[in-house]
Amino acid sequence: MVHRDGRLRGMNGTLLVLGGRSEIGLALAERLVADGAATVVLAARRSGELGEQRERLTRAGATTVDTVEFDADDLTCHRPVLDDVVARHGPLGTVLVAFGILGDQQRAEADAAHAVAVVHTDYVAQVGVLTHLASLLRAQGSGRLVVFSSVAGVRVRRANYVYGSAKAGLDGFASGLADALAGSGVRLLLVRPGFVIGRMTEGMEPAPFSSTPEQVAEATADALRRGRGEVWVPRVLRPVFAVMRLLPRTVWRRLPR
Repeated sequence: MVHRDGRLRGMNGTLLVLGGRSEIGLALAERLVADGAATVVLAARRSGELGEQRERLTRAGATTVDTVEFDADDLTCHRPVLDDVVARHGPLGTVLVAFGILGDQQRAEADAAHAVAVVHTDYVAQVGVLTHLASLLRAQGSGRLVVFSSVAGVRVRRANYVYGSAKAGLDGFASGLADALAGSGVRLLLVRPGFVIGRMTEGMEPAPFSSTPEQVAEATADALRRGRGEVWVPRVLRPVFAVMRLLPRTVWRRLPR
């Protein structure tokens, strides 16, 4: 439910950010703290170096900001990390699955190991941790998952097909998982941003309908408040891609990133 001022009511449970350095994840966490999330856990590699991120969320109003070591690529660590967070901080309220890499498309076309690394982080690792999270939250009977897909996965382009294919897989998996969670008390929000101007895309020419991490976070927070199941950022991308799906392949393959 939502307060009259637009804040989420009943922000119970720990807010867990998987990818504790993520620009979007941190911006969204700030908004959820403003909505009442008191305990935040930032999970990332080199977790001892997250002092700046901890201070940012403390300034936003969080009562407790903890950090935990988390290597998304190490599938064997996922469940132990989640169990440790619950043991120390209690039930999970909202989990932001905010880790990922863009990779280098040109390198990936010649370096199979790099192509696999991108797909492992952006798809395989996400499938692994989301499966553990779904099981854990089902047992709780409550909780919210936020999954960041991308319009790059709606119709995969030649210019970034390695990253796009991973996001296409993630989008399909998350959509199916959301349906599987129906009636369990657990909700999944699937976020489909366009080009995001930030650290990950530094040095790249922004695409049309670009957004910032703050804009993605604001749209995501609003979708959570409304109980939505998916959100496109910006919203205009939904009708745009409905049309782009119809473009002939000869035209599509020449489109830039």
